[in-house]
Amino acid sequence: MGSLSYDGGRPIEFEDRTLAHLQIVIGSKLRRAESFYFSWPNAEGGRTTIWLHPSLSLQYEYSTNQMPALNRAWVERLSECAFGPGGLVLLAEPEAAESSPQPKTSVPATSVPATSVPKTSAPATAQGVTSPAGSR
Repeated sequence: MGSLSYDGGRPIEFEDRTLAHLQIVIGSKLRRAESFYFSWPNAEGGRTTIWLHPSLSLQYEYSTNQMPALNRAWVERLSECAFGPGGLVLLAEPEAAESSPQPKTSVPATSVPATSVPKTSAPATAQGVTSPAGSR
């Protein structure tokens, strides 16, 4: 289980595989100096949303040293979502067969949970990153 820390807030846990895909999509947006929302389901059955801005720090921590194989279809779906008005929403990983017409050489989709609900012990407001900077 890896984690994402945003602007010094409490780390948000994601499966390493999920975190690797999020890092690609979030990095793509921030490289363009674009701000956006990022939402995911929380452990209490609700949803958490943060405002990501290029001037605030992000730290990705992985539980292993090996980068998981990436699912191109998942990166594309997350990217399409991130460029929409609602921002990035954590979507379930599509089946590996959808990711590429090439033979599968990565981890089978059946060995990876369809969704990765991050573990947060406090509501989003305790993380201090629930609204755009300056509107707290």
